[in-house]
Amino acid sequence: MTGSRILKWITGILELILAIPIIGGSIVISSWYSALGVMLILHIVAFVLSSKNNEPKYGSAVGIVTSLLAWIPFLGWVLHLVSAILIMVTAAQRGKGTAQNFNS
Repeated sequence: MTGSRILKWITGILELILAIPIIGGSIVISSWYSALGVMLILHIVAFVLSSKNNEPKYGSAVGIVTSLLAWIPFLGWVLHLVSAILIMVTAAQRGKGTAQNFNS
């Protein structure tokens, strides 16, 4: 398992925690919204690592957008939930070059 896939699982789980309505909102507000900044950095790192490994990037891209817009109350909840699902789906997928290298 690559570092980008591990980071995607971690960010996916964190997004899922932030999608829990009262708990996630409390985490974001009590951290003075710095939790969204930390998530933004993690999503950018996951995106760059996914690009280098030829792995799907769309989950991390949605995570970046989520980190930028999640301060909006109900939109943030929806975005965290969608991001969590997409990131975990991309974490479960193999990269484009992974399966072909074993067949060559």
